[in-house]
Amino acid sequence: MHKRLYIPGPVEVRQDVLDQMAKPMIGHRTKDASALQQGISEKLQKVMGTKNTIVLSTSSGSGLMEGAVRCFTKNRCAVFSIGAFGKRWYKMCTANGVPADIFESELGQPTTSEMVDEVLSTGKYDCITITHNETSTGVHNPIKAIMDVVKAKYPDVITCVDTVSSMAGDYIPVDELGLDVCITSTQKCLGLPPGMAIASVSDRAVEKAKTIENRGLYFDYVELVKFVKEKPFQYPSTPSLSHMYALDYQLDRILEEGIENRYKRHCEMAEVVRDWARKNCAVYSNPDHLSVTVTCITNTTGIPFSELNKAMGEKGYLISNGYGDLKDKTFRIAHMADTTMDEIKTLLKDLEETIAELQSKQ
Repeated sequence: MHKRLYIPGPVEVRQDVLDQMAKPMIGHRTKDASALQQGISEKLQKVMGTKNTIVLSTSSGSGLMEGAVRCFTKNRCAVFSIGAFGKRWYKMCTANGVPADIFESELGQPTTSEMVDEVLSTGKYDCITITHNETSTGVHNPIKAIMDVVKAKYPDVITCVDTVSSMAGDYIPVDELGLDVCITSTQKCLGLPPGMAIASVSDRAVEKAKTIENRGLYFDYVELVKFVKEKPFQYPSTPSLSHMYALDYQLDRILEEGIENRYKRHCEMAEVVRDWARKNCAVYSNPDHLSVTVTCITNTTGIPFSELNKAMGEKGYLISNGYGDLKDKTFRIAHMADTTMDEIKTLLKDLEETIAELQSKQ
């Protein structure tokens, strides 16, 4: 039996989207491939709210994140972490010999603009990384407030933002915010299978990268942008055309729904899940900075998560355990991509009944 996914990625993928991945192959150096990639780029610019160059990578989002710290840090990188995926930025720096310091918030709390201001005021850092949406804790960072400070006081600092679990679900107007590098992946709010990463990158970030040595090869933004602009709309390595077919199709669906409508739907689903959590358990993180794509719930049911998830699995659902230090203390419900309000309400009804059934047996 297939278990319907309510985990923070990969997400449930519509059958008509999956069908696009079965299209016949074409030559990746052909004009047809370039036209496909150009169409995807132009649609992504609309979804992301940017005129910056779009690059696609046959990898997870982590690939373009690792490439970013290599390509855009000349002096030292300031990594702001609000959980497991912020820490991953720091691991990427240290693994690649990129000078970096990590600035961690307490679990469940955001990175604040005051924190960023204090760190950048030292003058030590020319690149910062921010996790926009942390799935391990269900926290949404106040990216506008952070970027208002960076733009006003530290305009030469390159800002790299992980929007892997929020782009196309949350509202993230890249150019309005002033994000130099904005990275996402296909398997979250975009509603595709995992296997492709996406980044928008500013011209000034690329010009800076050209002055940095040892940028790597596969994830070298200079090389990626060069191919996109000069070939045009080609890539140095063979791309996943199957993902591109599906992405092209899905972007049409997203734009047809409308970015504002899609954001509104995610916000409404999030509030329903939070209300359920407040009634039946507790919402884990700072109530003023909650994610609109995934909710982290403190498990106050008295039922071990493994038992709860097993029982839910028998009803055709898969929800997610807590992550890292929060494992078995919390559980997570994702409400992203093409999930509907009716589906969320049905899940929560069945979850509430399952909890009552298990508690009655204790």
